[in-house]
Amino acid sequence: MATSVTTSRPAMLTLPGDPVRQMQWRFADRYDLQMLVQSARGVARSTVAHMVAAGERNSHEWTPAKNAMMEAFDRAGITGAFMEPDEGGFITGPKNLALALAAFELAWVDGGAATASLAGFLALEPIHERGTPEQAAHYMSLCAPPQNGEGRRPWRGAFVLTEPIPYVGVDTGMLNGKVRVAEWEHGQEPWLQVEKRGRFITNIAFANFVTAAVGSDDAQIKGSCVVILEETDEGTFDPGTPTKKLVHQLSSTGDPIFNLKVPASRIVGGYTVKDGVIVPNFNHSDVIEAVFRRTRVTVGLMTAAKLLSAVEPVIRYQRGRFRGAEGARPGTVRYEQGIQQREDALHRLVDVWATGEAAASLGFAAARLFDELDPLEKQKTAILAQSGIGAGRAGLKALREFEQRAIDSLKMREDDPKRTEIGSDPLVQFVLKDAEANVLCPATKLWNTGHGANMMREAVSLMGGYGITEDCPGFLASKWMDAQLEATYEGPEAVQRRQLTITMTSEVFLAQMHAWAAEMRRIAATHPGTGACTLASAMKMWLWTLEHLQKSADAEGNKLYHGQRQGVTFPLADALCWLLASRHQILDVLELEHRGKDDSAASDGLAGTVQFLNDLCHVQAAQAAGEVSRICAELVFGYNEHPAWNETGCRLCFTADELDELEETMPGIAAMAVDVVENDGRHAMKAGPCAGCTGASEFLRLQNKLCSCLSGSRLAKDRAAETVSKVMIPEALDYPA
Repeated sequence: MATSVTTSRPAMLTLPGDPVRQMQWRFADRYDLQMLVQSARGVARSTVAHMVAAGERNSHEWTPAKNAMMEAFDRAGITGAFMEPDEGGFITGPKNLALALAAFELAWVDGGAATASLAGFLALEPIHERGTPEQAAHYMSLCAPPQNGEGRRPWRGAFVLTEPIPYVGVDTGMLNGKVRVAEWEHGQEPWLQVEKRGRFITNIAFANFVTAAVGSDDAQIKGSCVVILEETDEGTFDPGTPTKKLVHQLSSTGDPIFNLKVPASRIVGGYTVKDGVIVPNFNHSDVIEAVFRRTRVTVGLMTAAKLLSAVEPVIRYQRGRFRGAEGARPGTVRYEQGIQQREDALHRLVDVWATGEAAASLGFAAARLFDELDPLEKQKTAILAQSGIGAGRAGLKALREFEQRAIDSLKMREDDPKRTEIGSDPLVQFVLKDAEANVLCPATKLWNTGHGANMMREAVSLMGGYGITEDCPGFLASKWMDAQLEATYEGPEAVQRRQLTITMTSEVFLAQMHAWAAEMRRIAATHPGTGACTLASAMKMWLWTLEHLQKSADAEGNKLYHGQRQGVTFPLADALCWLLASRHQILDVLELEHRGKDDSAASDGLAGTVQFLNDLCHVQAAQAAGEVSRICAELVFGYNEHPAWNETGCRLCFTADELDELEETMPGIAAMAVDVVENDGRHAMKAGPCAGCTGASEFLRLQNKLCSCLSGSRLAKDRAAETVSKVMIPEALDYPA
């Protein structure tokens, strides 16, 4: 008689708590960040949650309650998280992870609240990243929350980039806002006249100042720039009409109008005068690039928070679905499990949960990366300046040597002393982290908000009709709608895909991808249950496909991979995002397992939590592999002409007479023939002879390998589903419905 052996596995007893997340997201040793998280959570799940429950999202106007929310941010230290201690803040050094964590906590309850907080930082970002020391010190101090005993109100800011309809969002390189010289007396500082109309500008109802992108309308000013405008400047500072949004109603949005006279010292980053012409030190594109490559990450994490916040309400709804029915009595499976009796409901929730974990891992990894990159970027600039090398092409040319050294180091063994020596060079470190950041930033924004919005719809659907009501627990319907806006913030999907098509072909990044594929193989050797082997195979397939497309042409002889061929480049960018999210999800679980063994607060029940999160990794890796396989197969074969039953196509086939002759010397060959044309011209009823795989046989080998690597992924999903059906949750949500 056959017997089956069931291996006992540790089970996760409760939802992952703070000790787990602190280790996963690498701030277990940062008390300042832990306190910021607690402060932001306190505001989100009290002040913000009560506002949403009271219907504050039903108004487009800026109300006293919404203004009180901003004051709560000040008291909780959220506003000061962006400033240095000498500016009124409390966190020293780069703040990307800090701002990401605060936004994550606020977005757990409401995306508009998170946006209201972030928009103030966005207004300061141009000054922080490209402003003069004097500009940074002045405006950071003004915006810092008042200290005990200070009788002042903090300033609020807004970032004014987008132009009015019909130009809204069309091309940030084309500016409708204009700047010209108003006065310029000999030996004195010039005064500028700035005209700007904005569209969809956040925080504008209460902004004391704005950073506005404008183009020159005067031969005495070169190019474009970003200018700081204050509400007390001479002229018009009109916040305009509130935008009638369907989403993010807890943030202020409007269409402002500015026509102001300001000193030239308000040009962000300063200026020089050359031959009687004002030359801004940074054009508006330079400023935007520095700002958006950091703030896009935080927006992506807002959607990740929504996905993870949906898990508990869905579990509660599913389990209680039949309670109160005559046939569901306490103690019965129907009463205790509800909809979770059925595999489909559990599997779909596992998919939502796995996506949320991957999105959070990708976003927090990108935030930490920018914290590492920021000081390296300053160090790089200083080193090049000492050699008399400035920014622009000269700087890029000077870094090429270090790019090659970085690539060479990635090909060495990890224990090679030479690799350590090369890696200690700050310029090599900068090149490596910059190449990675140039990909992770748009990938986080694209995948988290794009795929994340789709999965939020799935989460809402798991609540049945309850999901689209105002009193849905966890505000899931609002979060679903909010996610649609987050997908368009700071550039919609097409903008992120366009950036990825450029940055993902960097030689340094491709060398990193090869190294990461090898890394996943090593992880698979010690942690096979993570799906790392599946992910490594998918990475290899993606790399092969990119190289193939860069060298190939379509059936009409047109090059496949180039900037305007977005039917090729954009899907390949999408496929890459799946891989990056899954990789960081796996790395976070390994970090938890490694750090958790020595952490008394997390060690209790750690094995079960790690097992469950490993299973989610395996589920997500299988999803990523499936997407990569589908996309790559379409791109590799989809641009080939399918053979037809014409003279060219029939030459690829055996004729009946040929097979008869060959059968005499090679018995059985007829059974191997795929397509045969009869002597009278008859053939199988289909589009044409089966397409071959000329030039792509290696792809089929990789795809076959990838398919077999999926072994165990559905077993992991079954285990994860069983855990979801048994995990304990609190009796009630910790914020109101």
